[in-house]
Amino acid sequence: MAAIAAEPNFVDIEGLHTYYVRTGQGPALVLLHGQSPGSCTDVHWPATVDHFASDYTVYAFDQVGFGRTDNRGDFSMAARVAHTKAFLAAMRLDSYALWGQSSGSEISLRIALDDPRVRALVLQASGSLSPRDPDESEESARRVTREMEEYTPTQESARAHLLGAIMDKSLVTDELVQLVLANSSGRNFESHQARFKAPRLAPIHAELGRLRAPALMLWGKDDAVSPRRGLLLHALIPGAEFHVFDHCGHWVQLDQAARVNAVVHDFLAGRFDH
Repeated sequence: MAAIAAEPNFVDIEGLHTYYVRTGQGPALVLLHGQSPGSCTDVHWPATVDHFASDYTVYAFDQVGFGRTDNRGDFSMAARVAHTKAFLAAMRLDSYALWGQSSGSEISLRIALDDPRVRALVLQASGSLSPRDPDESEESARRVTREMEEYTPTQESARAHLLGAIMDKSLVTDELVQLVLANSSGRNFESHQARFKAPRLAPIHAELGRLRAPALMLWGKDDAVSPRRGLLLHALIPGAEFHVFDHCGHWVQLDQAARVNAVVHDFLAGRFDH
């Protein structure tokens, strides 16, 4: 997997040494990774950053407890939302689009509900955000969470995790396995374990009707987080578009990179003209 073609940067965010990349020129597009083992900018966003840098100023950063960013005692969703808001403030953006991957979608929506600077949202396959399918068994609903809880930072576990998230097995290279392993070990593994004990925020389903930013939802047909859950979420967001990609798992931005980038590029066109 090719590295992101951008200079790495660090910025102090609420006392946290925070890693980010910034590249390109144009309207701001901010990328928010999810919380699966090894999640970080360098793992999730290479194909996205390099594609969109031709027309946008792309920002991607490692959230608290992930990648190269510092750790601290609070690993809750509330802390991740606060850290993201502080990062956006530090970048001094007048307007921007948010693209959330998995739980990054929940962060994006929570911010967009109250921030008029958000011009567009891309929401991707979020189990923490989407309503539970009433036909889904309790065992099925718990399976993905249980697999994350049982993860240990070994080469075998990192490879198995990737094979479960990505349908195109050719993408699961030794390089990507090592990158996920490196970013899910040591202090990042301690953060991973702590997140399961952190307090949760109340669901925001009842608030989604007041969302004003246009939203595009992306889902993989073969995602363990069923597209049926995506449809339930889609019904709650006014005017949202919903795209399901065949032969595609949880990491749609990698599994179907070319098609996903084309769909998002088309969706974002003209969103910053007013």
